[in-house]
Amino acid sequence: MAKSKKETTPKKVNSDAYIEGGGIVVEQPITETIQSNYMPYAMSVIVSRALPEIDGFKPSHRKLLYTMYKMGLLTGEKTKSANIVGQTMRLNPHGDAAIYETMVRLSRGYEALLHPYIDSKGNFGKAYSRDMAYAASRYTEAKLDPICNEFFKDIDKDTVDFIPNYDNSTTEPTLLPASFPSILVNSNVGIAVSMASCICPFNLKEICETTIGLIKDDNFNISETLQGPDFAGGGYILYDQNAFKQIYETGRGSIKVRSKYQYDKALNCIEITQIPPTTTVEAIMDKIVELIKQNKIREISDMRDETDLSGLKLTIDLKRAVDPDKFMQKLFKMTPLQDNFSANFNVLIAGQPKVMGIREILSEWIAFRTECIKRRVYFDLNKKKERLHLLKGLERIILDIDKAIKIVRETEEEKEVVMNLMIGFGIDEVQAEYVAEIKLRHLNREYILKRTQDISDLTKEIAEMEEILASAKKVKAIIISELKDVIAKHSKPRQSMILFSDNTQYEEEPEEVPNYAVNLFLTSEGYFKKITPQSLRMSSEHKLKENDNIKIHVETTADAQLLFFTDKSQVYKAFAYEFDDTKASVLGDYIPAKLGFDEGEKVVTMIVTKDYSKILLFFFDNGKVAKVPLSAYETKTKRKKLSNAYCDKFGLIDIFEYSGNEEYVFTTNNKRRLIFNPALISEKTTRNTQGVSVLTLKKNDFIESVELFKADTIANAHRFRTKTLPSVGAIIRNEDLGEQLML
Repeated sequence: MAKSKKETTPKKVNSDAYIEGGGIVVEQPITETIQSNYMPYAMSVIVSRALPEIDGFKPSHRKLLYTMYKMGLLTGEKTKSANIVGQTMRLNPHGDAAIYETMVRLSRGYEALLHPYIDSKGNFGKAYSRDMAYAASRYTEAKLDPICNEFFKDIDKDTVDFIPNYDNSTTEPTLLPASFPSILVNSNVGIAVSMASCICPFNLKEICETTIGLIKDDNFNISETLQGPDFAGGGYILYDQNAFKQIYETGRGSIKVRSKYQYDKALNCIEITQIPPTTTVEAIMDKIVELIKQNKIREISDMRDETDLSGLKLTIDLKRAVDPDKFMQKLFKMTPLQDNFSANFNVLIAGQPKVMGIREILSEWIAFRTECIKRRVYFDLNKKKERLHLLKGLERIILDIDKAIKIVRETEEEKEVVMNLMIGFGIDEVQAEYVAEIKLRHLNREYILKRTQDISDLTKEIAEMEEILASAKKVKAIIISELKDVIAKHSKPRQSMILFSDNTQYEEEPEEVPNYAVNLFLTSEGYFKKITPQSLRMSSEHKLKENDNIKIHVETTADAQLLFFTDKSQVYKAFAYEFDDTKASVLGDYIPAKLGFDEGEKVVTMIVTKDYSKILLFFFDNGKVAKVPLSAYETKTKRKKLSNAYCDKFGLIDIFEYSGNEEYVFTTNNKRRLIFNPALISEKTTRNTQGVSVLTLKKNDFIESVELFKADTIANAHRFRTKTLPSVGAIIRNEDLGEQLML
């Protein structure tokens, strides 16, 4: 069959659309791939994104603040956040969402920083809340906080280097010339590739005083002025001398932070107003709810989040006769109301990540600030030298103003004015250009005398600046003076108090386990009821689902432990007292939902025990029986779930408790019967053992039932017993049915 013209005509393809080497698979060693592809990415994340530098900022922070400075938001009015985000995208190529999230964290409204860098208006969310989301950038407004003056007052004096932005359309600073160690004043957390940084904040006044002490004495004891971290959210920091010392010296360590609370005696409630920085109100409430469900906390009658415009407030109503202090000690131990802050002072120094202690970080900052001061002084020195040079040229004119006017007047061409002034007064081109630009109204003796009066002052100032550049001591004096000025302007009282001693220690009291009499019922569908004898006498008629029936009934006490075996070879453990007392007229607790079964998992049986002294028998559909001591399911810890509870290679028929005297009856589909005594098989210590073959099944045979043997229920019982295993059993005859034959 001939092909159509459409099928046979080759399709014309533009050769320019082909990519050279496209579609060719080239083998490359994994080490080479990592080195050429992954390493540049890793270094970019470490150096240009995740880790802070000595000025205390990550690149994203620096780009945002510098953009706001260039927008005039240091002294001007607030503007919409969306405007700021849009302008910042000229420096930050990572998108508006990332920029706005950075802005939110630096804001006063978010309350994450001791000294916020952004003065915000509108809903910026809260650091202590997981669910309190910030408003969109088109609704909020912001400007720079006054403390940012300490970052930008010298930035236009060549104190730091500038580099081109990502599209070479403008420049941005590589660092900000911070006049105080902001790296340790505000917290900073970043996760890079294979490393991270987590810097806890310290009180501004304490850090500045510590820095002054180190400038004056390299061996200064920083513990004298630095009490410890100071978190924006407050709380109590548990004093641990060794932990503090480790952080101060190495930059790594863990700090325990405890929530602040007060007890309202009139309302019998606890009000929590400050929490650790590592958690949120919602996380605390979720944990408390979880503990209540597990019956580990019974002292609470109600709990609510009353956070409002005045700040954080979590209220916990207590039951009667509960000691609030002891109860809070219990919560501190079991919930995030007391949490650890793990410090890791990883900072970029000259583009290299380095973990340092506080002394080393402050030494690096002092070196950085010293360089900034020198560059600023050198910049001012050059400006003053240029000014002095111009004034000295102007001073020459005072000798003969008329001559200057005459030179300008008699010069035929404008371009020759500067040259003629240079010749007439013996000044250079720069000075002559300056003189030539003076307005006619200023060519009087009074103006010139006023301008030249500054020559002596400029000479003195230049001499002082040159002395500063030549003297490290004077540079240090300037740094100290500026640090004292920062303390005077921006210092605040500590937010986090240091708790040096904790007299109220929580001791876990032995749990009062109830031991009153109860009746336990388990239905075939998995419903469980715990009923007291009194309640059962009043109403013994059970409410059950359609086609459901009572499978197990046990009389015991509320301190008994329950083991629920499932069809997925798992066992779930619980105590009887963990279930509420109920009545026969209700359905009861649905065990798969109550104990958190896996999807589709069902209860096979329930074993009730107090001492794990009995033995379990597992009957499988292939005729095998596993004899396992109940002690194999006993655990030292309060584990709620055990896997591999029995062998899952065969179908499980049923599970029985064996005390040592019982016998069991196998019945097959082909009317064979075997009375089995478990004493004939040995125990296996392994829970998921395959067991021992007891009943041999012929082809197409299967076990119909396994039941506990009861005397006088089977005629000629001796026929069905055996001394050797495995056995095929005996055929059931009419005479073996006894009274059953008449039915």
